[in-house]
Amino acid sequence: MNAPVPKFMIEATWKGRLFGNDWYTSGGTIDVLEPASGAHITTVGNATAKDVRKAAAEARAAQPGWAATPYEKRAEILRKAARILEDNQEELIPWIARETGGIPAKAGFETHSITQILYRAAAMCNEPQGLVLPSDPGRISLARRIPRGVIGVISPFNFPLILSMRAVAPALAVGNAVVLKPDPRTPLTGGVIIARLFEEAGLPKGVLHVLPGGIEAGEAVCTDPDIAMVSFTGSSAAGRRVGELAGKHLKKVQLELGGKNGVIVLEDADLDSTASAVAFGAWFHQGQICMTTGRILVQEKIAASLTAKLVEKANHLPVGDPLGQVALGPIISKQQVERIDGIVKDSIKAGAKLEAGGTFEGTFYKPTVLTGVKPGMRAYEEEIFGPVAAITTFKSDDDAIRMANDTEYGLSAGVFSANVGRALAVGNKLTTGLLHINDQTVADEAHIPFGGTGASGNGTRIGGPANWEEFTHWQWLTIKERPNPYPF
Repeated sequence: MNAPVPKFMIEATWKGRLFGNDWYTSGGTIDVLEPASGAHITTVGNATAKDVRKAAAEARAAQPGWAATPYEKRAEILRKAARILEDNQEELIPWIARETGGIPAKAGFETHSITQILYRAAAMCNEPQGLVLPSDPGRISLARRIPRGVIGVISPFNFPLILSMRAVAPALAVGNAVVLKPDPRTPLTGGVIIARLFEEAGLPKGVLHVLPGGIEAGEAVCTDPDIAMVSFTGSSAAGRRVGELAGKHLKKVQLELGGKNGVIVLEDADLDSTASAVAFGAWFHQGQICMTTGRILVQEKIAASLTAKLVEKANHLPVGDPLGQVALGPIISKQQVERIDGIVKDSIKAGAKLEAGGTFEGTFYKPTVLTGVKPGMRAYEEEIFGPVAAITTFKSDDDAIRMANDTEYGLSAGVFSANVGRALAVGNKLTTGLLHINDQTVADEAHIPFGGTGASGNGTRIGGPANWEEFTHWQWLTIKERPNPYPF
């Protein structure tokens, strides 16, 4: 596997198993395959609805004790998990790269990011947790944030370590227990690594459960009576189903979904730096990111020049085994390759022009540039989740704003201009949860409130101050020395 001798990811501990009060076997297993070659990596447990029911009940039983644990002890467990990750990063990066198809730099980005998430979550433990409210003399009136109970986390395949941990860590920090269901295509990165970190860090038994599984397990998380909230990251279609099920069962639900993110390149933008940024936004991790730059809106005057620069980059970026010297690795599955290729070909039939790429071998899809992309074309309308730079031209700033907002999504946007005031004036009119002036659309940090609107999410946020809003709820508390007499 071209990896160091295992000292942390020792398969005998977890192979074929689920994680709860301990590692245990259930009714089935999942074969974990390498998207680059189809080779077998390992086997993990495959959770059923029965497993979710058991885990949720055990988590609910363990949660009050965890919430009562002194805040500094909770913080130290989170910090210890971060240190364990730092100590074992070299061993973990090849596992992550092989399973997710991301290059080692992407895997390193994930490990670095979750150390920041863990340290940030640890800091939550000694932050203010409420307000002192106005009240009558002789009474203290408080509004305090208290844990919700058991949080269900359903995470995707593209950045599974980050997109699992960004919910798991803050949920634990404020005293919740967690049932985590990672995507069955990336159960190691999205689940097993996290279970091992907290197991080694000394998290009490029963507080965290890791259950890789498919639709059955996911729907069970959304309907289980012992799970108070569901945090979901994934496609908009799946998110609608999660929202429907969770809402029907009166659960709090936090949805972070897809995006058709646009950048607007105004005529006075620096083309060299802009082309570099746009290429990264469109092709990083093969475009398999909810924040991927899915539409490139370019002022007519500079469209040909920017296109030429992107074509040059596309033609020189190597694609292949992520553990080799490449810029792009594989797409997660052959089915997704077929979908990407279908969108490209349908758009060309509708009048778009292929400037670069548009071909693939196995699961390796070349970075692609399309020009002449117009409303009604699939490349204009749909989230591609592949390495496709779709270029559309515009005349005026108002045209650019209208086009950028011509989508059901609202996650991330960027505006490029030498005139920051002009760029900000354009950006302020965009319907988006994240706005970047003179930067592309792919960015996230542990301390920022992340999320979108419309088909990109239900308006909730995750990260930074938003974690208090999502993973706790308000309780009004009043205190008197003695009861007052009432006229009854």
